[in-house]
Amino acid sequence: MPKHQFQITVEPQYLPAQSQPEQHLYGFSYTITVVNVGDVAAQLIARHWIIRDARGHVEEVKGLGVVGQQPLLKPGESFRYTSGCRLRTPNGTMQGSYFCVGEDATRFDAEIPLFVLEAYASPMPGDGTPRVLH
Repeated sequence: MPKHQFQITVEPQYLPAQSQPEQHLYGFSYTITVVNVGDVAAQLIARHWIIRDARGHVEEVKGLGVVGQQPLLKPGESFRYTSGCRLRTPNGTMQGSYFCVGEDATRFDAEIPLFVLEAYASPMPGDGTPRVLH
């Protein structure tokens, strides 16, 4: 196991109450859990997001911390937060990374895996059942 490592899981959700499909605005939330699975305490310093809508429009978002915080996680500790975004299409993707610093001053990036933002679940080809995203 790497000495410096954060494990990241994402739970996206469509927000109908914060959407206006007739105006091509779709609201989404995503809940992220960051777990320090490394051997050294480390702090999440900054975020970098790449957000793509279904038309191929790309937006990059960079900033310090997450939801106004820069959590310091000891080995085995986790941090969970919810944030959101709006798209001009009912579907899109997000991915990115967190810039982190270990208590030993080692800098590292923790990759945020690509996840799908989907306002309306579409049937899987051939089986007629709705898709469920986890």
